[in-house]
Amino acid sequence: MKKLASLATVLLLVLIVGCGNNNNGAAGNQNGANDAAGNTAGNTAGDTTGTTTGNTNGNADQPTDAVTSASIVDSEANFKKAISKEGTWIIATLRDMTFTEDLILEGEFTNKDKPARKIALYTQDADKNITNSFTLTAPKITIRSTNARIQGGTFIGDVYVEANGFQVVNAKIQGNVYFAKDEYQATYDPSDQGSVTGVTEVQK
Repeated sequence: MKKLASLATVLLLVLIVGCGNNNNGAAGNQNGANDAAGNTAGNTAGDTTGTTTGNTNGNADQPTDAVTSASIVDSEANFKKAISKEGTWIIATLRDMTFTEDLILEGEFTNKDKPARKIALYTQDADKNITNSFTLTAPKITIRSTNARIQGGTFIGDVYVEANGFQVVNAKIQGNVYFAKDEYQATYDPSDQGSVTGVTEVQK
């Protein structure tokens, strides 16, 4: 009986250790995947914020609201939070996103002590080579942040601009761009390697 009890104890310990190793392995793989995704998208935020954002998001298994004032978003809910007044200066997506309601980019943010806001519809590597481009779809998006840009992907819908300095940089707008005032259109530069399939005009 003592031998049987000892043998049962040994088998139980083996099972416990084996399960523990499997769980640790799975957790390690998951953390590795998170780090990779975080770093890849984090580089989009720029040389200063990219690495920190990527590491923070990867290790914490949270794709948004990094301490570097950049948000890497992988869901529609997180995207809406990031473009709000309580959001961040740069919003970098990890996939295509579709909304049935209108969007508003609002709030004043700065980058390098200058007003700035960017919706980055792409990821890039450490050498700033674009690795993926994404599509953002909504009936319309209203731009109320100064010096805002849509960059690196495609927005399907109309854009309504209610602030100075809006730009389309290496991106495509499949829709129209309407400016609320002449002065807003005057600060728009159509030469930033962006394209608009519809009209670009002051809203009547």
